[in-house]
Amino acid sequence: MTDDTTARTERRPGALTAIAHLLINFPVGLFWFVLLLPLIVLGLGTTIIWVGVPLLFVTMGIWRGAARLERARLRRLGVSVPSPYRPAPEGGLLTKLRGLGADPATWRDLGYLFLLFPLGMIEFVAFFTLSALSLAFLTLPVWFRFLPGGSAQLFYFGQDFGAVYVDSTAEALPWSLLGVALLLLTGYLARKALSAHVGVATALLRPTRAAELAARAEHLQASRARGVDAAEAERRRIERDLHDGAQQRLVALAMDLGRAKAKLDKDPEGARELIEEAHVEAKQAIAELRDLARGIYPAILTDRGLDAALSPLAARCPVPVHVTVELPQRPPAAVESIAYFTVAEALTNVAKYAEATAAAVTVLGTGTRVYVEIFDDGRGGASVRPGGGLAGLADRAATIDGVVTVDSPPGGPTKIRAELPCVW
Repeated sequence: MTDDTTARTERRPGALTAIAHLLINFPVGLFWFVLLLPLIVLGLGTTIIWVGVPLLFVTMGIWRGAARLERARLRRLGVSVPSPYRPAPEGGLLTKLRGLGADPATWRDLGYLFLLFPLGMIEFVAFFTLSALSLAFLTLPVWFRFLPGGSAQLFYFGQDFGAVYVDSTAEALPWSLLGVALLLLTGYLARKALSAHVGVATALLRPTRAAELAARAEHLQASRARGVDAAEAERRRIERDLHDGAQQRLVALAMDLGRAKAKLDKDPEGARELIEEAHVEAKQAIAELRDLARGIYPAILTDRGLDAALSPLAARCPVPVHVTVELPQRPPAAVESIAYFTVAEALTNVAKYAEATAAAVTVLGTGTRVYVEIFDDGRGGASVRPGGGLAGLADRAATIDGVVTVDSPPGGPTKIRAELPCVW
């Protein structure tokens, strides 16, 4: 699929980032609570006179926008949360508004925004207090002497037990060490609390499991349709090449041999010329059949893998091509085939249209994915057009959940990248 369907953590935020995020949650949650609750109450209260209906839909749009901002905040923490919304239904404004209200993700967004207020308040009180205490103890040797009397009262246990005072640097240093320990503990707890908060946020802001499965099924259905179309286009190409090429030559070969047979007794010299022509036709038919077979699946790819198969492609290209293949292991045959034909089509385009002076092919593998990139310094302008060669590559890659992207601004350079999973 082109998009992730589950939340993914890309990096782990540091302690300061975690504390800052937890402290900001409270004012953010308070803002949305104070804004949305009156709007919702007002909208519900005025639905009887129909004024509240458009107000409620406007409020829905506001809180969905707020949820998008929350997903953006999560992305700044390195947590990718895909959009959970259903596609807008076809029809007029009323139909689209009904679809907005019928989407479960709309109400899950509202649940998170209302939960953010009390949750953020708890986080703010806890970590503001811990941070303040940590910094107070840590800097105690500096600020205690500026208090009245040059001493600081840290604790008061009542008349029976008295109080704890600090009135010298020697007495303040142990508390400063306690501040360091408390600061480290605060950072550790903040990262744990942020992890829990992110878990709650992603549970409410990401697609549900049912929505993920539905999207997956839809994607697979589209991939299957594209795969069927690609296979049908390939079949038609093979039929066309056989009919226009090898079949015509074989027919001409049979006719030449028939004419040679008729002249063999009466005109041996004419028969010899016809046989020589038939021999040339036979060699050309064999060459075309060999090219056709290579276009279906090259034997060298089966026998020796991508590295060996791509080198002849690069050698036949009139533009100098640098090939780099780094694979920890041989990928599945389907992946090798798609990677090979992606490079073949891209280099064909380089030779025909790019007006390039150099090109590079890079194939990298991670064990679970294979990345293919073809770069040229030509004039650019390549695009994926329906029925075109690049569209065919995208359709072929889609059969295994692969993705082909083309970056080719006018003036160049052109970069074609295929990301092919080894498991689908």
